[in-house]
Amino acid sequence: MAWNEPGDKDKDPWNDKKGQQKPPDLDEAIRSFQEKISNIFGGGTGGGSGGSGQSKIPGGALGVMVLLVAAVVLWTVSGFYIVDEGNHGVETRFGKFSETTMPGLNWHLPTPIEAVEIVNVQKQRFIEVGYRSGGRERVSGSVPRESLMLTKDENIVDVRLAVQYQIKDAANYLFNVKDQTATLKQATESVERGVIGRNDMNFVLLEGRADIVADIKKELQTLLDRYDSGIIITDVNLQDAQPPEQVQAAFEDAIKAREDKERYINEAEAYRNDVVPKARGAATRKIQEAEGYKFRVIAESQGETVRFTKLLAEYHKAPDVTRKRLYIDAMESVLSNTDTIMIDLKKGSNVMYLPLDRLGRGQGAPHKTGGAVNRADDNDPDSGSNRGSGTSRSSTRGREPRGRK
Repeated sequence: MAWNEPGDKDKDPWNDKKGQQKPPDLDEAIRSFQEKISNIFGGGTGGGSGGSGQSKIPGGALGVMVLLVAAVVLWTVSGFYIVDEGNHGVETRFGKFSETTMPGLNWHLPTPIEAVEIVNVQKQRFIEVGYRSGGRERVSGSVPRESLMLTKDENIVDVRLAVQYQIKDAANYLFNVKDQTATLKQATESVERGVIGRNDMNFVLLEGRADIVADIKKELQTLLDRYDSGIIITDVNLQDAQPPEQVQAAFEDAIKAREDKERYINEAEAYRNDVVPKARGAATRKIQEAEGYKFRVIAESQGETVRFTKLLAEYHKAPDVTRKRLYIDAMESVLSNTDTIMIDLKKGSNVMYLPLDRLGRGQGAPHKTGGAVNRADDNDPDSGSNRGSGTSRSSTRGREPRGRK
């Protein structure tokens, strides 16, 4: 049967209600929503007529306004935040950096317009290069792919480094570097390999550790500043530096040999410091003795020269007297220091006796002895005296230079 035929009304399949020919419009839906809001906030009651429905509109609008104002207030209050001491706040507007806020109470446009991220700028952070203090590699400690490095003299060393750092610019730290920890570790490893590669193995492992650390810290900070990473390096610690495990024994032998060398050098230095001053003292003493002897000899020579000059003047005045006086002085000097034997030739016999056992006991004391002489000597008294005087003269001539001296 056809719908809406004469005599059969209200058979519209879209609406079975009596007296309604079309579906409700948008205005009716809005009025229905307003009535529900009015009922919630007590916006008045009334019948179901159209006139009474219009009287509920002012109360419903007030409730909506109150709700909207409350929502706006809550949304505005949600923009307040507190930055603790030692932290910085980084505000972004629609994801773009806006400003950096200091510790204290701050406010930003609430979500979704602005957002804030709190960054601790006083916390000491650190990374490990060449080793791990925890995790799966805790047992071995070393990470060979990071720790093994080539030196200038083409040797391999195992270097383990710890880097401590802080955040000096929170905005640069968040936005200029994608992965801060990985970037810092790669930069540290790159700088470390460059510094190690410029030095030989002995310098890296022994006396150059402090210089190596200083160079790494300086060059790493320069590289991070070039990236505008917002990171400041506070300390670099060289945890360990040693040759690879395969050559550790040979390296220890070399170290012992170097220590022995240093010990021998120190012992030699100590011996030198002990012997050289003594030798210098002895040399100085000898020089002083020689100087004293020189001055003494010079003084004696000068005295002899003066005496001889004066004697020469006297000799020119009286040669015979001066010669005789010199002879007497010489004989006195010679005979006073020698043993004298007096022989009586007249009472002597053919056998001459000399008291050899008494010679040397007393100087200058004459010894008398009797002895015989040849008959020719007895018959010729002058010959004995001549012999005696000849002996005395020859003896005097032999000793005269000493007497003068």
